[in-house]
Amino acid sequence: MALHGTHPENRLGGYHDGQRRSAAGSGQIAFHGDVYGMNECSRSPIRRRDAASAGAKRRTNQIRSSARPTIPKGALTPTREQSKNSLSNDNSMIFTRRRFLARGAMAASAAALPCLIPASALGRGGTVAPSERIVMGGIGLGGRGSYDLSVMLSQPDVQWVAVCDVRKGTREAAKNAVDRKYSNKNCAAYVDLRQLLAERTDVDAVLIATGDRWHALASVLAMRAGKDVFCEKPACLTMAQGQMVVETARRYARVYQTGAQRLSEPHHVFAIEMARSGRLGPIHTAYADCRWRDGMRHDWLPAEPEPPKDELDWDAFLGPSPWRPYNGGYLNAGWYHFYDFATDVAMWGAHTVAQALAGLDMDNVSFIEFEYAGPDKTMVTRLSNGVKLVLFRVSGSVWEPCQFWHGACGERFDGPEGWAAAADGYSRTDVSSPALLLEYKTVLADYRARTQRPLDHVRDFLDCIRSRRLTVASPEVMYRSMNICLAADICEHLKRNLKFDLRQAEFVGDPEANRMRSRAMRAPYTA
Repeated sequence: MALHGTHPENRLGGYHDGQRRSAAGSGQIAFHGDVYGMNECSRSPIRRRDAASAGAKRRTNQIRSSARPTIPKGALTPTREQSKNSLSNDNSMIFTRRRFLARGAMAASAAALPCLIPASALGRGGTVAPSERIVMGGIGLGGRGSYDLSVMLSQPDVQWVAVCDVRKGTREAAKNAVDRKYSNKNCAAYVDLRQLLAERTDVDAVLIATGDRWHALASVLAMRAGKDVFCEKPACLTMAQGQMVVETARRYARVYQTGAQRLSEPHHVFAIEMARSGRLGPIHTAYADCRWRDGMRHDWLPAEPEPPKDELDWDAFLGPSPWRPYNGGYLNAGWYHFYDFATDVAMWGAHTVAQALAGLDMDNVSFIEFEYAGPDKTMVTRLSNGVKLVLFRVSGSVWEPCQFWHGACGERFDGPEGWAAAADGYSRTDVSSPALLLEYKTVLADYRARTQRPLDHVRDFLDCIRSRRLTVASPEVMYRSMNICLAADICEHLKRNLKFDLRQAEFVGDPEANRMRSRAMRAPYTA
């Protein structure tokens, strides 16, 4: 951003090339294009040495007089009205001495006034200069999106300029939050994310916190429009959508972070690092909390009258999902329960499977086997390197403590030297022996030194926008963890064991399962 000062133009009868002046009387000035002449009434007497020289002088003066334009009588004398308005913005070519001096005084006063620029515009006082701020927009800002918006608004190097939501109330609430932050009314509000992406070429990055059905498509459209993306999880409904996100980020060289924020929280990072660094010995079992069940219903709710489009754009709400009639029960996270809009294992597995994989050596893992145990049963999977990945789920409350952790969205690593676990609500990681916690600060310091990452998920995203390196929850991290979650969903649907090739992203020898790796996207909401 460049700062442009205002410089008033003070002509003051000033000259330019080709302009000359003629004066008469008491210092009056008039402009006559390229021709000029001094008043013939010279105060110095002309000395005529002889008649011949005097005649030559007269002939010369006659030639000059004939070349000079005729000035009407009184043209150089200002009228009473002109004198009264001598300091107006009149652009006539006639000036009095008083008018000339008055304008000169005004110009001198204007030049003497200080140009006041806020310190924030210069990046002083702990602020970030406007030219160094990351310009952001938000798409889908209800529920989790409103929380993300509040976190990102608190970042000193972020400037929020646009919001988008298909629901008027949510859209206006988001705009008001941004306007309150900056004490103005400048935040633009959009109904259609495609319009925001097309019009706002000033936007560097977008937050995408729509319903799950929109995550992958919105991310792809945003990256094609040249925006970096922070997308909430689950990042995709299908394996095909996940692959589309990976390929788009790679093709357009965009920074992408999926919202698996526990990968950046200290107690989770400590558990992951204890497993990854070998402090627990070779890990033989990892656990991921997948107790949240959803996305299994295939029925329709009864049709209800649609709200006005300005209140809710129902077609855009559905997006790429199959059409169905409006019912208010789909709003306010009611869509979670329906297959067309959501996933099942991936609802929490998008977090916890990514957390579990982060502590394992996955470089040489080629496939994973899923063992179907029945509905609401824990699913045991086996990686090709012999490690068990347990997708823990039981009936009942998802918030209750269990034998592996207390809290929600937990992960645990078991090795011959002990175990470490973390979940929401922890101040420190759970460990098998208090001695393992003696290195808590050291392990976290080593992680930060090795990765050069903050223990802050949003901050990691913003830092990567500047450095252009991969985020902690990069497209590849998202894709691998989501493929395992979605393969588990397909195992639940088919109610039988499956084997999945992680490198080829396909089920081994199972055409029926492979057909479930994608879903049709409803036009015009396609990529």
